[in-house]
Amino acid sequence: MVALVLGAVRARTAQVLTVLILTGLIAAVAAAGPWYAIAASSRAADGDVAAAPAAQRMLSVRQNAETDGAPQPALDTFRASVDRLLPIADLRPVLGMTVALTADRGEASPTMSISYREEFCTHVFLTGPCPAAPGEVAISQDTAEQLGLAPGDKLVLRASQNTVPVELRIVSRYVVSDPAGEYWSNKLFRANGGLEPAFTPVGTFTGDGLTDPTLTYDVGVPQALIRGDDGYNLAAVVRGAEADFDAAGLRLVNPTAELLRTIAGDRRTIREAVAVALCQVLVLGLFAIGLAGRYTGRERRGDAALLKLRGSTRRGMLWLALGQHVVPLLAGALVGAPLGFLAARLLAGPVLGPTDRLEALGLSAAAVGLVVAGGLLVLFAVEAAVLRLPVGQLLSRVSAGRRDWRADVIDLVLIAVAVGAAYQVRAGRSTGGLALVAPALVALAVALLLARLFGRIADRGGSAALRAGRLRLGLVAAQTARRPGAHRVFALVAVAVAVFTGTAGSWSAGREARTQRSEVELGAPRVLTVQATNRTALQHAVRAADPGGTQAMAVVINRDSTPPVVAVDSSRLAAIAVWRPEYGLPDALGAATRATPLPPAAMVTGSRLTLRVRNADSQPVVVTAVLQHEATGVSRSVDFGPVKPGEHRVRARVSGCTEAPGCRLVRWQLSSPAGRDGRLGLPSSSAAVTIRGLSQQEPSTEVLNAASLGDPRRWRPDFSAAAMDVSATAGALTLRMDRNETGSNSPPGNRVFAVDAALPLPVVMAGPQPPAWQFSDAVVYAFGGPAVRVRVAGTAPVLPVVGGAGVLVDLDTARRIAAESDLGGTYQVWLSADAPQSVLTALRAGGLTVLDDATVAEQAGRLEDQGTAVGATFAMLAAMVGLLLAAAAVAVAAAVERGPQLDQLSALRLQGLPLRTAVTIGYAGSAALVVAGLLAGLLAAAVARPAVGVTVRPFTDNWTLIPPPGALGPAALLVAGLLALLTLGVTSWLAVRPLVRDLHGSSR
Repeated sequence: MVALVLGAVRARTAQVLTVLILTGLIAAVAAAGPWYAIAASSRAADGDVAAAPAAQRMLSVRQNAETDGAPQPALDTFRASVDRLLPIADLRPVLGMTVALTADRGEASPTMSISYREEFCTHVFLTGPCPAAPGEVAISQDTAEQLGLAPGDKLVLRASQNTVPVELRIVSRYVVSDPAGEYWSNKLFRANGGLEPAFTPVGTFTGDGLTDPTLTYDVGVPQALIRGDDGYNLAAVVRGAEADFDAAGLRLVNPTAELLRTIAGDRRTIREAVAVALCQVLVLGLFAIGLAGRYTGRERRGDAALLKLRGSTRRGMLWLALGQHVVPLLAGALVGAPLGFLAARLLAGPVLGPTDRLEALGLSAAAVGLVVAGGLLVLFAVEAAVLRLPVGQLLSRVSAGRRDWRADVIDLVLIAVAVGAAYQVRAGRSTGGLALVAPALVALAVALLLARLFGRIADRGGSAALRAGRLRLGLVAAQTARRPGAHRVFALVAVAVAVFTGTAGSWSAGREARTQRSEVELGAPRVLTVQATNRTALQHAVRAADPGGTQAMAVVINRDSTPPVVAVDSSRLAAIAVWRPEYGLPDALGAATRATPLPPAAMVTGSRLTLRVRNADSQPVVVTAVLQHEATGVSRSVDFGPVKPGEHRVRARVSGCTEAPGCRLVRWQLSSPAGRDGRLGLPSSSAAVTIRGLSQQEPSTEVLNAASLGDPRRWRPDFSAAAMDVSATAGALTLRMDRNETGSNSPPGNRVFAVDAALPLPVVMAGPQPPAWQFSDAVVYAFGGPAVRVRVAGTAPVLPVVGGAGVLVDLDTARRIAAESDLGGTYQVWLSADAPQSVLTALRAGGLTVLDDATVAEQAGRLEDQGTAVGATFAMLAAMVGLLLAAAAVAVAAAVERGPQLDQLSALRLQGLPLRTAVTIGYAGSAALVVAGLLAGLLAAAVARPAVGVTVRPFTDNWTLIPPPGALGPAALLVAGLLALLTLGVTSWLAVRPLVRDLHGSSR
């Protein structure tokens, strides 16, 4: 029997090769699927971890402790307990302790913590030294402005009104360098509705009021554990440890649950997509193998008839027939499986854990085995149907005219299943895998209906064409209608094209959606995150690097404020940002900013100033002019006086303003003369001065003349304290202290600001207004100083970076308002798509340090690690293989029909049919089947998704700020149709070429 099988294999090489190729294609996808699913799940998990907020990657343990004046031993004991109970090895925790107190501000006493944190000074920008001795603290820039404190001042806090105050010495101010990083993810060390904590060395916690701190142990979870390599279940491990922590008096805070759910959702999405794609390829492949077995079985009919005449048993004949198929099936599996592993390795990368690797290999082997078993079962059914035929029918070269009723029943069942699946999905009763496979089922139903219509049209059309004398069309149509199994090949081509087109449309829409999301999240084609001294220095460096304003723009982002703020250089916004219709008009912010005419800023460019002033009080007063350099943002305070009662000309030196473009006047301030401690104090409640002029020498020019001083548009009081009385009339500016009796212990205001920015600050807003705005002024704490009143000048559904909730403001206006509090936020430089490298070089030369460089393409590439994108990639690979299977079926049909078709065309040639006509008929017969199947597939693809109601789901986290693009746009439909036509057309042409050569040979 083995010898007979091998002899049959050698005798029918073409048939064996056909089955081998089909099996190899299916086996390649089957082998790739499990490996791809497991490897891609790990890659998607890495992407989820990278995209998640830092807090979701952390574990935190906390304990309310009594240190008994020995904080460091208490902290060491706490760490040892946590290390013993936490079942995760090789961790690098950050320890800390904090005590919640209040700052005495009269009726309003905001909370403010005293905190210690390991490595604090390496995670902030400090203005001053790092606190090192007990009692020394660093307070945030915002807190310093809100409390009116500076380095050298005392910070007094208390637990309640009846407790002993805690007095600390401020040595520096800080700004958080990476507010979104893991280090600052613990909310105990952020503002949390109060003031930012003051940070101090651990030795400070020996004092009264600080001996009962909350101890903290914060650690980032290793990525492999979050990813779940080798079946590791972080959630189960943490849940198992919670009881031990509770028993030890420790509280375990686990914010990783949401991230773990995202990873699990990605893993489920990928496996569903891979499973659906595998099923589609398996069905198409087995159908193609069945067609190949049926077509090539005609050459084996004579063998079966001969064996029957010799008295062979039906079982022996069946084993002989199946033996001829086992060899190509096994050979195809052996060839296709390694190619599938290679493709999966290239697309998804390695499977990391050894246990996962064994699982992937086992599942791949099982899938390949299923392909071989399925192919053998299909071919068994084909051979069994042939062996049931009588000898006379086996020897006949004419196929039976009647249809098999079983095929009709199968078609009806498939159509009913497609209708049911579409109904379930549209009704919302099913999601996941059924939603993925429903469009293919609808496409199959449409293809089956069109296949029946195709046969009838070819039959009727051929007869009509022949009666009309159109020989070519009539013969092609008749040949197509009478070709055995043509409607099955048509259906296979239509389904393969529909699946390929739909998958390609979804894949293309997913890429477009990821690009759109990246544009929203970044705001510009290329975004640099930079380190700069302050906002003024950032803006000046960017404008100097790009004087034309078309390639670079300074941006400051503050996501911690309510609402989040994006400050942009509005004069450059339209030219550089990727502006979407959802953002509204690109010049809305700039127009609102320019709507209020403002006088030019008072600029100082000399080294000496002269103030003409009159002191109307009986006590000496110091008049201070606060300046800010327009390039460096460095503040300069120039003290005039003490000015005695009466009219005076007071001179003072100023440094740092002679370099272009000079310093602008920010504000005036009144103070009492310095006391023994060398510090200026508050002036008397009756203090009043009238400023009549300010001039400079070297160069000698007027800085403020009578017209400027007497212009009321130029001056405003301080909004953060009881305002001074300000009078700008008769060519002079009068400043008068006014202690309002409000019952508050807050110090009176002693500052008057120069107005060179629009107030209230115009903003473009997305999302609802904060609830606090409904009951008080609309203010934003995002500019390094006190609250700034804002005016909503426009609204938009979405804004760049902040998405559906936030405000867009003008950076130049914001930094002028912030003045010497010009710190805070994330500094960025947005670059246009055509920005040259010279701009980046100029930015570095201007003092900016590039911390990160991101592009829309890179951001979109990171989003490709989400489960939906990863699953779409494998679905695209499977759809391409399905198209190749259809092309192989077309080639098999053309090859099997070559002999009968050559006989028919040769007979017609003897009756006078021209050679060109015969060649045209030879090509057109196969081309008609391909073109008809292609058009039917495109129609089925266009009908399937609207019928099912499935839309593109490009993101696992259901990000929908921008509506997703259509799943099958005209461009995707056209490109997919052309690719399918090229694949099927070339295959058909190559399959018909031997027939054409034989026709030319017979003519000679």
